[in-house]
Amino acid sequence: MAGSAFFFMRLNDHVQYLKKIQATLEGKGDFQGTDYHDCKLGKWINEDGAEEASLVSDEARKIFDSMIEPHQQFHDASKAALEKQQLGDTGGAEEQVTNMHKLSTSLVNSLLELDKLSQ
Repeated sequence: MAGSAFFFMRLNDHVQYLKKIQATLEGKGDFQGTDYHDCKLGKWINEDGAEEASLVSDEARKIFDSMIEPHQQFHDASKAALEKQQLGDTGGAEEQVTNMHKLSTSLVNSLLELDKLSQ
């Protein structure tokens, strides 16, 4: 079973991805993102995540399942923000960044809850 810091490590994976996207949006990087299956969190979600959450509890599995769609939407929003910024659509980019951060907060809260349940 995953150790108590395991879900917190997945949270860190997500935060690092978000920082790379944010740096690009601020003109301080060139990271263009990945498909939601290919980031570290996405690989975990699609490979071992369901089993590892299930080993913690039924509640942990429900929380895990509730992360799948927001994770995909987060990637969609970050891609849209980058695209809109490249097109010069500042308002559209800002709207997508706001959406991206809302989805990120949801993911972070779920991962913190998983971490709490695993202790």
